[in-house]
Amino acid sequence: MTVLPNDGLSTAAEFPAATHEQWQRLVEGVLRKSGRDVTGAAAEDALSTALEDGLRTRPLYTALDTAPDTGFPGFAPFVRGGRPEGNTKGGWDVRQRHATASGDLVLADLENGVTSLWLVVGEGGFPVSSLPQVLESVYLDLAPVVLEAGRDTEEAAGELLRLYEERGVARDAARGNLGADPLGYEARSGQQLDFAPVAGLARRCAEEYPELRALTVDALPYHEAGGSAAQELGASLATGVAYLRELTAAGLTVEQACAQLEFRYAATADQFLTIAKLRAARRLWARVAEVSGGPGRQVQHVVTSPVMMSRRDPWVNMLRTTVATLAAGVGGADSVTVLPFDHVLGLPDAFARRIARNTSTILIEESHLARVIDPAGGSWYVERLTDELAHAGWEFFQWLEQIGGQAAALRSGRLGEKLAETWEARSAKLAKRREPITGVSEFPNLAEKPVERASAPAAPSGGLPRVRRDEAYEALRARSDAHLAATGTRPRIFLAALGPAAAHTARLTFAANLFQAGGIEPVTEGTFEESGASEACLCSSDTLYEEQAADTAQALRTAGATHVFLAGKPGQYPVDDYVFAGCDAVAVLSATLDRMGVS
Repeated sequence: MTVLPNDGLSTAAEFPAATHEQWQRLVEGVLRKSGRDVTGAAAEDALSTALEDGLRTRPLYTALDTAPDTGFPGFAPFVRGGRPEGNTKGGWDVRQRHATASGDLVLADLENGVTSLWLVVGEGGFPVSSLPQVLESVYLDLAPVVLEAGRDTEEAAGELLRLYEERGVARDAARGNLGADPLGYEARSGQQLDFAPVAGLARRCAEEYPELRALTVDALPYHEAGGSAAQELGASLATGVAYLRELTAAGLTVEQACAQLEFRYAATADQFLTIAKLRAARRLWARVAEVSGGPGRQVQHVVTSPVMMSRRDPWVNMLRTTVATLAAGVGGADSVTVLPFDHVLGLPDAFARRIARNTSTILIEESHLARVIDPAGGSWYVERLTDELAHAGWEFFQWLEQIGGQAAALRSGRLGEKLAETWEARSAKLAKRREPITGVSEFPNLAEKPVERASAPAAPSGGLPRVRRDEAYEALRARSDAHLAATGTRPRIFLAALGPAAAHTARLTFAANLFQAGGIEPVTEGTFEESGASEACLCSSDTLYEEQAADTAQALRTAGATHVFLAGKPGQYPVDDYVFAGCDAVAVLSATLDRMGVS
């Protein structure tokens, strides 16, 4: 090894430490150039990003952004992970979801990287009677099985326990979860279930199967109903507390009751929010367990969000699920399910299932994501976000408890109302493309052939709604598809580009993206008469609008245009409407299709 001589140079010696105030002054200068004359903290706030739950992401975090002591991995309050070693011993549990009675698909997953099975049985899945067939080639002492059976939980659990006995699986080798979740099923279906059979299953697991849990606290129904991260956390806590009360009333100790619960959360493509949510969830449950007198470790099963999945250009879902899986792993999830990219279209094909299971494999084996315990720990931003989200989640939990608990909140409709309010606010951002959806509201491809899949079993319904980020745009695109099928062409709009490319390219691209998001084909070549369109949109710079907008709009009307848009901020131009960044794209597109006679 060669040792370089010490020449007395220090790379930072001549650079004095910058202060927060100096940085703020630089921000003030930049904002002043854009016409915003703000100073001090107001300048910093101008660069902040509003999140749900009243949270804000600031542009700069420093050591002054303190958060409570997070402790050590594997110790209370478990913010840094539920186990001292984290996921360093082999990574997280790769759990694949199956809703069809195919033992071949189950075996293929297990042979290619999957380490546990999530089986949807009964309503929304395959019959309980098919369980032996599905698990025929599975070594039940090696592969944990997690059930989701809704109202058929008692029957499905009994069948699985019978299989353990029949195949001679040692009781301490049976691992997984029987999946009982009465409140989760009620949230999905609106139907109440008796808790007595669940308590019986929990008692049997506690006494006979030390590695098998009986209950799942599933927060996905609240996430899929449009809930925020804090609402998902609060609802999961309220559900967990309700189950603790029921189990202890049935004779289990608090320690036994806590050991019967596994929590299920959604992971989205907002990686930092997902990381913070999982860390906050462990902290919050540790507090509940501390007050209850039980063990505080929360076991987490994390599923990539169905809400974020798009039906148009579904290939982009691979990117979304990759980011979500990364966030789940960094956030310390015990088990991760990557939903295939075609999940929302029906039954996934072999390629989609392969990509789903390999997402975890690549992150663990090639990116070595599991080699570091709590890799986000110590980040001022993540620690502050974790703390703020924990407070917001606890506040929502307290509200649920104040109105009678999770069951009362569901049955009164008040929980559903809160979730709907959150989704309404988010829908407004989606409609205005403030929250872009690649392949749907941004960069849509009207020429892409739709991806088709066989229908999946109908999931329980009748309770909370299931929302999708793409639903408003999907409805518009469906109208366009129907028009194409009936007439052979899509509805069209003529984009009139004024001046040289440097003047019109930006707004032409913006307008083309916006109209395609609603299934309206933009035409940029030739004349209006040749385009086959009934409406037109002017695209250029503000300078050229002043010079040419009035004459061009009149010429388009003379040529037959029934409605003339202008791409840019509303002004005093003789046009019918404007499209601009922040306009309600869904409303504009819907009204345009109405005028075009596209039903």
